[in-house]
Amino acid sequence: MFHRGQFQGLRKRISPHLVRGPQEAVDQGQEQFYDRLLAVLREPLVRNGHWQLADCVPAWEGNWTWDCFLVFAWQGPADERLLAAVNYAPNQSQCYVRLPFSDLGNAQWRLEDWIGDAIHERQGNDLQAHGLYLDEPPWRARVFAMTKREGTQ
Repeated sequence: MFHRGQFQGLRKRISPHLVRGPQEAVDQGQEQFYDRLLAVLREPLVRNGHWQLADCVPAWEGNWTWDCFLVFAWQGPADERLLAAVNYAPNQSQCYVRLPFSDLGNAQWRLEDWIGDAIHERQGNDLQAHGLYLDEPPWRARVFAMTKREGTQ
């Protein structure tokens, strides 16, 4: 459920019966985030793909922040892949995500963040052996489309 003005970053919640509220400035960053998030939610892969909860493990011994992440993966019938990760904590957090895809090895993978601007290139053998390393600021969300790079096996 979304409240009135949430997509624009408005902070004051009003009763829906009032039909009016105080004047507030639109938060352009928040509006852009929701535009991108809603575009992801409209993707057929999110509705029809095979969903899995991904496991997170400590990035190093003694680092408790791995438990701050929620990570979900989708795989579609045409081998489309999507990975949503959220650092659901008020602190910087790190982890390795064990990806639920068994065929990552011997290929180069491109991870493009659909709700941000990040693009990463990763070796499939490393992703399969160790997982995807995440180091994210508080409350950061990422939605990575994973595509195999052309010319890799």
